[in-house]
Amino acid sequence: MNTGPDMIEKTAAAVIDLARELIARPSITPRDAGCQELIRQRLKAMGFRCESMRFDEVDNLWARIGTAAPLLVFAGHTDVVPPGPESSWASPPFAADVRNGCLFGRGASDMKGALAAMLTAVERFLSATPEFAGSVGFLLTSDEEGPAVNGTAKVIQVLQERGEKIDFCIIGEPSSDQRVGDQIRVGRRGSLHGKLTVHGRQGHVAYPDLTVNPIHMSAPALHELASTAWDQGNAYYPPTTFQISNIHGGTGAANVVPGTLEVLFNYRFSTAVTVDQLKTRAESILRHHGLQFELDWHVSAQPFLTRQGKLITAAQQAIKTLTGLTPLLSTGGGTSDGRFIAPTGAEVIELGVSNATAHHINEHVNTEDLVMLANLYQMILTDIFK
Repeated sequence: MNTGPDMIEKTAAAVIDLARELIARPSITPRDAGCQELIRQRLKAMGFRCESMRFDEVDNLWARIGTAAPLLVFAGHTDVVPPGPESSWASPPFAADVRNGCLFGRGASDMKGALAAMLTAVERFLSATPEFAGSVGFLLTSDEEGPAVNGTAKVIQVLQERGEKIDFCIIGEPSSDQRVGDQIRVGRRGSLHGKLTVHGRQGHVAYPDLTVNPIHMSAPALHELASTAWDQGNAYYPPTTFQISNIHGGTGAANVVPGTLEVLFNYRFSTAVTVDQLKTRAESILRHHGLQFELDWHVSAQPFLTRQGKLITAAQQAIKTLTGLTPLLSTGGGTSDGRFIAPTGAEVIELGVSNATAHHINEHVNTEDLVMLANLYQMILTDIFK
């Protein structure tokens, strides 16, 4: 792979210019705001067959070049989270400002910078290797930061129905810690949401003997839930965590004991425990404390894991060669669309820039990291198809 000064300079210009074009489109989830059309034109120019798949208000793009196996897919999302108050940003969130060696803007790290690196890497790979044994694909959605119902999950369903099998998948989520390539996500924990409603008896605070305060009643149970060790994790996953995200009770009046308390909580769980086990233990704790309650559950993700295989090995070798780093193989962080792709049998990794500013005010990415990411993607392609 040519990594001389001229090629590095050309790669830098290509990646940063495209990233800026993408960031300038305010694609707040589930809007795509023209990002996929921009990418589609670049892919068509390379010879990709491009197919739009729109489900409800969500835009998805499936593109492929080649018909043979193996199929390596770059997956990602064009939607971003809201920027928050623009007055808090040093430059407008969709201005894509470059200063002090960094590219600023909503989506710079999560994950429009990675999308630009993917496109640039594939352009360079195809230019250097117009004939290769296999196929390359792109799976893009505008529904990753939102409910994730009409995005990658629906596209995967279509691909499976017509027999298109993904062998390898690289997701451009911001997976690195301090330096690009210092960490690769090889799996993610599952996510289990609970909505707890505890029933009491409303009344006047001056007559507590005539009321049942669900806040008071729930406090010991919530403390036990928050302090319970649900498992010890395993060789691939940290222990399961429990976090309360919202508590609501009361009418707004200071002199009324509420009749109900509503609590929202979440488990991020490993493969060391099952959803049914978590449900059973939580409900047992609530009953032990004598609560009258209703509990609604929602599983938004099952844990997935890619064990050592050709893709992980190729990524490790590329990172070692270009950066000198030995990447940590991690399953930390939140959820990703890998949870929809991994169950098909594909080897899935997440390799992107640092996650330090994702979703933050003044989100940014080091421009040198974007160039390095494009080089890493290109080297992985070359290794997979050699």
